[in-house]
Amino acid sequence: MQYIQDIKQILAQARQKVYAALNVAMVEAYWQIGKKIVEEEQNGKQRAAYGKAIINNLSTALTAEFGKGFSERTLWDIRQFYLTFPDDHFLHTLCAELSWSHIRLIMRVNNKEAQVYYLKETVANAWSVRTLDRNISTLYYHRLIASQVKDVLEQEMLDNTKDFQKDAFEFIKNPAVLEFLNLPTHTGYTEQEFETALISNLQKFILELGKGFAFVERQQLIRTETSDFYIDLVFYNYILKCFVIIDLKTDKITHQAVGQLDMYVRMYDDLKKQASDNPTIGILLCSQTDKTIAKYSVLAENKQLFSTKYLPFLPTEEELIQEIEREKLLIKQQLDLNHSPI
Repeated sequence: MQYIQDIKQILAQARQKVYAALNVAMVEAYWQIGKKIVEEEQNGKQRAAYGKAIINNLSTALTAEFGKGFSERTLWDIRQFYLTFPDDHFLHTLCAELSWSHIRLIMRVNNKEAQVYYLKETVANAWSVRTLDRNISTLYYHRLIASQVKDVLEQEMLDNTKDFQKDAFEFIKNPAVLEFLNLPTHTGYTEQEFETALISNLQKFILELGKGFAFVERQQLIRTETSDFYIDLVFYNYILKCFVIIDLKTDKITHQAVGQLDMYVRMYDDLKKQASDNPTIGILLCSQTDKTIAKYSVLAENKQLFSTKYLPFLPTEEELIQEIEREKLLIKQQLDLNHSPI
C-alpha cells in the first residue's frame, strides 16, 4: 500500500537527518580534541615522550567517564585528524559530510592531492566505507590520473563496488558511532540468530569446565587502522595465566579464518598481554559436514610447552565437538519450534 511506503520513506529520511546531525557533531568534536592534544604537546619540552603521556592520561580519563570510544589508538587517530586537516575549511566543507570511518581511511593516504580527491568524490558520490576502502587499496586515483581512457576505469570501479553501495543504513552498524554515544557495540545485528545462540551456550560450557576460565568479553571489538573486527569470546585462564580467544565460524574452515584468528592472537599479545602472562591461545571452531574442527593457534615457538602445559586445562577437541553438536541440535529444534506455524 502506498501509505506504508510513504511512512517508510519518512522514517528513512528522519534517520538520515539524525545521523547527519550526529556525524557533524562527532567529527567536529574529534577535530577540536585533536587540536587540543597538539596544542598541549607543543607546551612540552620533550615532544615524543610528552605526547605519549598526554595520550595515555587522556585515554584513561575519557574512558572512565565516557566509555570505550577513547582508546589510545583512537586518540592517536584523532590527533592525526587535526594534523592532516589543520585548516578548518576542510572540516566544515568536506569532513563534516563524511563518517569517522571514511576519514580514518583517507588520513592514511600519503599523497595530499589524492586525499583531497577521495574527500570530494566520497562526498559527491556518497561512497560507502567499503567502496572508499577498495578504491584506495586499488590506487584508483593514481590509475585514473595516469589513464588516457578514464571512462573505462570509472565504469570498472562502479561495477566492482555496486554491491558495496546497497546498504543505505550502513551507519547504524558503525561501531565508532556507537562508541561515541557510549552504546554497546556487540549487539545482535552482528550475528545471525543461530550463531548468537551457539555462542551463548559455548560461553556457558567453557565456564562450567572448572579449569580456571574467567569470562572477559563477548563480541569484543578489535580495531585495526582500517577495519573493525569482533572476537566471539574472550576468556582469561588464571591457571595458565593467559588469554584464550574463541572464534566461531558456522561454515567450513578456511585459510582466511585461520589468518584472522592468528591476527587476533598477535594483536592480543601485543596490546593486552602483560609481561607476566603466557602467550595468548586462539581456538577456531568451524563446522564442516556437521563436524566441529577445533584448531589451536598459539603465538609461541615452544610447541612442547603448549602440548604439555596448556592442553590439560583446555577443552579437548572431543569435548568441543560433542558440546557443539549437542547444542546445534537443541538450538535447531528450538528455532524450528519457534518458527513453526501455529
